[in-house]
Formats: sequence, C-alpha cells, structure tokens
Amino acid sequence: MSIYDVVIIGSGPGGYVAAIRCAQLGMKTAIIEKYSVLGGTCLNVGCIPSKALLDSSHHYDDAINHFKEHGIDIPGEIKVDLEQMMKRKSDVVAQTSGGVKFLMDKNKVDVYNGIGSFKDATHINIDKTEGGNETIEAKNVIIATGSKPSNLPFIKLDKERVITSTEALKLKEIPTHLVVIGGGVIGLELGQVYRRLGAEVTVVEYLDRIIPTMDSALSKELTKVLKKQGVKFFVSHKVKAVERNGDEVIVKADDKNGKEVEWKGDFCLVSVGRRPFTDGLNADAAGVEIDKRGMITVNEHLQTNVKNIYAIGDVVRGAMLAHKAEEEGTFVAEVIAGQKPHIDYNLIPGVVYTWPEVASVGKTEEELKEAGVNYKEGKFPMRALGRSRASGDTDGFVKILTNADTDEVLGVHMIGARVADLIAEAVAAMEFRASAEDIARMSHAHPTYAEAVKEAALAATGDRALHV
Repeated sequence: MSIYDVVIIGSGPGGYVAAIRCAQLGMKTAIIEKYSVLGGTCLNVGCIPSKALLDSSHHYDDAINHFKEHGIDIPGEIKVDLEQMMKRKSDVVAQTSGGVKFLMDKNKVDVYNGIGSFKDATHINIDKTEGGNETIEAKNVIIATGSKPSNLPFIKLDKERVITSTEALKLKEIPTHLVVIGGGVIGLELGQVYRRLGAEVTVVEYLDRIIPTMDSALSKELTKVLKKQGVKFFVSHKVKAVERNGDEVIVKADDKNGKEVEWKGDFCLVSVGRRPFTDGLNADAAGVEIDKRGMITVNEHLQTNVKNIYAIGDVVRGAMLAHKAEEEGTFVAEVIAGQKPHIDYNLIPGVVYTWPEVASVGKTEEELKEAGVNYKEGKFPMRALGRSRASGDTDGFVKILTNADTDEVLGVHMIGARVADLIAEAVAAMEFRASAEDIARMSHAHPTYAEAVKEAALAATGDRALHV
C-alpha cells in the first residue's frame, strides 16, 4: 500500500494548487481525480471554456458591428462557424489540462484517476477509471471536490433543451431564443455569448437586480449596457414552471404582483447557482461532518472536525471562485507544513467576464450603509479616458469607497474594458491598507484604463478628479 503525507481528492484549481504547494514543501503527495482529465470544473466546464467562447464571440461581434468604424472593410457576409468555435474552445481546454498534468509530473505528484472515497480517516479507496480498486494511506487529506450546477426542484434538466452551463458550453446550434433563469455571473456570461452570435436572450431573475451580490451601481450599469446589446431582463420574477414541448421550451413565472408571465424559447439555461459536490466521498466512514446542503464545516485553519482532514474551495463556506480555492489550497498546504499563512476573505475579488467586464473587491456601498460606516465615494467614468475613446470602450466607471475619517480604501467597484485585470491594483492597494490619497499620488501611465482608478481615488479624496 502506498503511503502519502498528503492526499488531495479533486484536481480543480484548489486541489492541483494544493498538490503543487505540498510537493514544494517536501511532502509526498497524491491527487485523485474521477475524470480522465485534470483541472476540475473550472478548467473543463467552467472558467476556461466560457472565456474562450466569450473571446471568440467578442471577435465576431467586433467584426460585424465595429470593424467598419475602424476602417476595416470585410467583403462578403461574415458567418459564424459554431463547430470551429467549439473546437477552438476544446483545444484551449485540452492545452490547459495538459499543462496541469505537466505540473503534476514536474512536482512529482502521483495522479490517480478514479473515484476516491474514505475507508476511514487515513485510508482512501480508489475506484479506478480503468477498472479495479486500490487503497492508499494518507497522513493528511484535503477534500477539494468542488461544486455542481444547482437546480430548482420542479425543473427537469434533460440536458438537451433544458440545460445547465455544462451543456451550454457545447451546443451544436445557436439558439433562436435562449431563456436564462438566473441573473448571476454564469447566466450573464453565457447569455452574452449567444446574444452576440444572434440568439434572442431573455434573463429571468428572482431578485430585484442582476449580479445581486455585487455593488448595486455595477448591477445598474451592466443592466443598461446589456440592454443596449439586446438582452432582455425580467427581475423580481419567480419562475414556477419549465416545460418542454418538442423543440420548444416554455418558462412560466410570477412577477412581483403575482401576475403570470410566459416565455417560449428553443433552449432554457438554468443558472441558479452551484452546490457543493461531496457525493460519493463516504465521509461518514472518516467521521467528517457534512450538512444537508453538502457543505463541509471547517475551522479557521480549514480543518474539518477530523484533525487530519481539511477541505477547501466550493465545498466550504465563502464565494465559489477558482482563485479563492487556489488561495485555500496554498493555505492548507502551508498549515500542514507548520507555517502560519493568512487569507483575507474580504480581499478576494469577484469578476464577471461579460464585455464590459465587471470587477469588485472589498465592501459594497450597501454593506457599508448597513454597518453604519461613515464613508466617502469617488467615481470616475470610463468615457472620460483617452484610452477608452481610442478603443471605443466607453461604458462603465470606477468607484472607490473610503473611510470618511481615515481615508482607508474599503471597497473598489469597476465596470469597463479590462477591469478583470485592473482590479488587481485595488487588491494590492487594499492588502497594504492604502488610502485613496496613496492611490491618487501614484503615477499611472497615460493613456491607460488604469487612469480611471487614479481619477476615482482623486475624487474620493475631495472632488479632485482632473478629467471630469
């Protein structure tokens, strides 16, 4: 029987990063993955393939709607080759998965393909993909089994016309009318992909606004921009039925006044969040407590109620984000090694990869109001930047919230071109507890989108923005 210092169950961003860090710290490490490829949901049916389709559809949208204004004239009809678009997406996924396998080999991490389940707290049975069983011993175990798409109890997912994000990433035809249930990140990103490709897209959201966990100013601006792009929104609508009739899907909901509303489409994307995936772990055999939602309770060290077993990523509390899982994977590896790592969950950014992109870190204005914090706001529109006008990406803004008494930055909220990358500046500043004045006095290259951060900081320090 093989004996390891650490065994990780699940090879998503949290699991494979934990494996690398454990190996770097000198621990004999193994990782168990039930699928034949590494990378988990994020790499195979989440972050990476969705961004590939977002980029491809963005190029198409530019070609048909914006090339002429740049003096680029393409003779003839511009067509979508959906098969090639999906092939490119699959190639990107395969390259990235291969990269994870390379990293496992490089760091001498043993990879087992199969379903891992506990025999007890230190022994894990592997039901191998190629057949047969094997048991390995682990001094420490990290559960990193991720999440699966959630569903509403009355919806039957046939995965043909009534689909989740997994199926939406590999459609063989462009929908005529895609009805999206849920106005969160995944629904909006995939909705924009197919809207660009010519589909009618209707988003039905239970709450009173889209991206409800982010600052309301971002929600308002993204709604306005996506409406201009042709997406239809119905907020404060409670879906009560989804029926399929041949190639037609009928979605019924009640509006805030209780009046029934109905939409007919050829596809319905159910995008109502994700749930922890702990099925098949046989956690009871190890004594690990899992609640009725499938969530694993952990302490501040991400340790379960069983001393040598840890859990990270989507199976524990907090935002279901790949980069949050990565931070936790590194954290647990260092805890096991006897170090004293740290994660500030308030400073893990959230991003929506629509165009314009949306990014946020720290406290929202709603949270500061609820907490009774005396705050100031600085806001700067992207349209006032030379760089934005040069590229034609003038939608959006940067909003900085500061403590009115100390000037410390408490939250930064952005919508605009490349803000998914730009948010890192805000995270870095807030990690060092910067004031708005600190950011305002930093030199920002001109012309760049990043100048909007400096200008918003100037606005937050006393209405000192220079270019509005």
